Amino acid sequence: MTPTRLRRRIGRRAATVALAAVGTIAATAGSAVAADVYVDYDFNGTTNIASTGSNVTLGPAVMYTTVADDGTFVGDMTLPGTRTEFKLAGFIPVTADIDFIPTKPTTGQMIRVGRYRTLTSSSSYYVRLSNIAVVGFPLFAGSQCRTKDPVLMDANTPEGEYFTIADGGRLTGTYTIGDFQNCGLNTWLINTIIPGSGNTVDLQLTGGRPGTP
Repeated sequence: MTPTRLRRRIGRRAATVALAAVGTIAATAGSAVAADVYVDYDFNGTTNIASTGSNVTLGPAVMYTTVADDGTFVGDMTLPGTRTEFKLAGFIPVTADIDFIPTKPTTGQMIRVGRYRTLTSSSSYYVRLSNIAVVGFPLFAGSQCRTKDPVLMDANTPEGEYFTIADGGRLTGTYTIGDFQNCGLNTWLINTIIPGSGNTVDLQLTGGRPGTP
């Protein structure tokens, strides 16, 4: 074999090895990207408090999520404070500020259904009340008036609907509110009005876009 042919053969082998190495790196990088996808969503919604029949606005806000390649996700869904009003005993006006204080990240699972996906999610919040007034008169419940235990709020894709990473989707669920504490002399009154089951939540996630780690 001439020196020229030898150099050409060595050159071809080197190129083959280099391309194989690049392919391996690209495949590894692709797997790493697929393992963790960061997506941010805008969300709005409402929750209905069954015991008072009042609707409470949730949002607008942003939910920051990290989606793994197996469909599990972790999200930060901090709800802004809001205000509600209702009629006690059907005619006594009551107003209050409500804060949902997260106790841990929102978690869930994207589930493939044929060509589509659905989403299940679970969030945990303390529900805090402040600036409570009855017929315009403040109750002086203090700044630490909140549920004794976190409220577990599950919200899932409704039957017949779907969730997409790009467009988001609708999530609904029911939850229970337990007893309150640290509300001063009005703790007993609040615990006769607010706690109970059958509360509903309806959220709409939209505008999925790339997030940051």
